[in-house]
Amino acid sequence: MHLAVGDPALPEHGELSVALIELDHVSKEFVVHTKAGRVRRTRRAVPAVTDVSLTVEAGEVVGYIGPNGAGKSTTIKMLTGILVPSAGTIRVAGLDPQRRRRELAARIGVVFGQRTQLWWDLPLRDSFALLRHIYQVPAARHAENLGRFVELLDLGAFLDTPVRQLSLGQRMRGELTAALLHDPSVVYLDEPTIGLDVVSRQRVREFLAEVNREEGVTVLLTTHDLDDVEQLSTRLVVIDDGRVIHDGTVDEVKARYVEHRTLVVDLEAPGPSVRVQGAEVVKVEGTRQWLRFHPADLSAPELIARVVALVAVRDLTIEEPDIEDVVTRIYTRERATDDVARPGEVA
Repeated sequence: MHLAVGDPALPEHGELSVALIELDHVSKEFVVHTKAGRVRRTRRAVPAVTDVSLTVEAGEVVGYIGPNGAGKSTTIKMLTGILVPSAGTIRVAGLDPQRRRRELAARIGVVFGQRTQLWWDLPLRDSFALLRHIYQVPAARHAENLGRFVELLDLGAFLDTPVRQLSLGQRMRGELTAALLHDPSVVYLDEPTIGLDVVSRQRVREFLAEVNREEGVTVLLTTHDLDDVEQLSTRLVVIDDGRVIHDGTVDEVKARYVEHRTLVVDLEAPGPSVRVQGAEVVKVEGTRQWLRFHPADLSAPELIARVVALVAVRDLTIEEPDIEDVVTRIYTRERATDDVARPGEVA
């Protein structure tokens, strides 16, 4: 999807924005009523999102992650116009989601992993036909998109099967197709691979990467499956307690929060531990040795050059840090910093 001036997926004249998604100091509070005594009730405001500012450019795939209750789904609901922010402003494709929700609906696609937009008792093909009429997609364009998605997601075998009879993996492939058939410029994915088996999960990832690469669709992905984030996203936004605590590329996140990396060395023959200044051997198995080093003190190319100069090497690989461990470190470090910044505050 290559957008041009006059394309219906673009904002109207005067509304064109550099960023496709813009949140400016956005907060959302929910009012909770609690009982105090037999008759009296009290009201208190519970913050769900606090002062979030974020921009997403056209064509980006952004992983928006955080623990349960961090504010991810609340953010998505505000971006779609379902919820109204308590403070701040939001614009998506140049539109205010709350005031122009109907217009925006034609420009976005949404997949909630635990909810469906398909008709439970209808065959999958009929659900897609109904969505064509709802979004007023020209028949030729609908047929072209559907044919492509059927091929990419291997939908052909169950297009005529009622949705209620589909497996979870089949239904999620149908949900993705339903979200993209009308050529949205932005897609929000909330846990799109939840509960899927390994094969279905990988098929969904490959499809999303293809759509982003070929059509330029902007994707905001919220998930607890960090493999989704690592395989699909170039940028990672981490939210905790309703606040953005980190925003950067996946590589930048790793560089900032990973204290060490590991060089795996396969020697030509078993031998003593390879002693190299700036690294330490943490494990030895036969001809294979694991050398841990700190990137800030010693670069990977420098370490490899030193190892090769000392011993006969058959193979070398760098073990990348697990993204899940990296995110855990982010939470731990930011919460510790927050505790120090607000001493004596009752949690």
